[in-house]
Amino acid sequence: MNGVEGPSVLFTAGRALPPLPPFRPRFPWITGDLQTLRNNLIGRKPPLPAGTRLSLPIGDGTGDALTGALHKPAEDTSKPLVVLIHGLTGDEDSTNIVTSAAWHLGRGHAVLRLNLRGAGPVREHARAAARRWYHAGASADVRAALGALPGNLKRHGILIAGTSLGGNLVLKLLAEGGDGVLAGAAISAPIDLKASQLRIMQPRNAVYHRHLLSAMRADAVRSPGEHGALYRANARRIRSIYDFDDLVVAPANGFAGADDYYRRCSAGPMLDAITVPTLLIHAADDPWIPAAIYRARAWRDSGAALAMPNGGGHVGFHGADHPVPWHNHAIAALFDGVL
Repeated sequence: MNGVEGPSVLFTAGRALPPLPPFRPRFPWITGDLQTLRNNLIGRKPPLPAGTRLSLPIGDGTGDALTGALHKPAEDTSKPLVVLIHGLTGDEDSTNIVTSAAWHLGRGHAVLRLNLRGAGPVREHARAAARRWYHAGASADVRAALGALPGNLKRHGILIAGTSLGGNLVLKLLAEGGDGVLAGAAISAPIDLKASQLRIMQPRNAVYHRHLLSAMRADAVRSPGEHGALYRANARRIRSIYDFDDLVVAPANGFAGADDYYRRCSAGPMLDAITVPTLLIHAADDPWIPAAIYRARAWRDSGAALAMPNGGGHVGFHGADHPVPWHNHAIAALFDGVL
């Protein structure tokens, strides 16, 4: 389906979507940049009940595991487990992850805030434990972690959602066949990693670029294994995210270079292989990831559908109608439709 719903509020494409509310930005967060920055400027997180720590082995011979925090609703509602995947330099405590976890938990789902390899709220422990580090194409890590979940957690199935880099990873996972996953969602996903790298390195995004690169350096400087060793050996040569990907991420993970990494791990070319209901959410004014990479797609009859409001920024979607970001309502509509 292709069209515009409401007064130029929402462009949709792909498979038929459940009815979605229009997105109206909350004042004063009325631009893509302000929507993007709000989580960092405000930083309020809803409370979550105490969770259970999980360590899910990857089984690739490294001894690495993905860790996470599991929260269960007060009563067993027989609803599927919701798994949330964070973005670049994030973890289970990222504001958008905690907010989404509280939302889905309040709707009766058990929720797992899953950390990618090497990430976690206790970063010193995570770095000491992980011999390798996550990247945008590390879908095998998540597949192994889902497979290692106790059977009682996934007896009703799994619903999965990822933000930014985690969204690309989720889409790649689903395109490759996500066993036991009933539906998925990706918010502000860089489905063309090269185009996203070029956008974040534009002069207008210099502040974002410096912030991300600084956080990537902080993660790498103390990380063990080849990832950390490559960073320490090349630190003086790394002036950009492209340099980091070319000199650290690519060689640590068997890619010929940054461009080979971008080509092989971008989820965009894989979307037609997705068979389960999957919602991609992207704002037309996202300052980090160009909307053109979504608009240029020929949306075919796969499991994937796109919802693109005019506003929302990068993993923002702070709406005027509800304190919980709009993308959570859209994802809930998809998940309810599946159930």
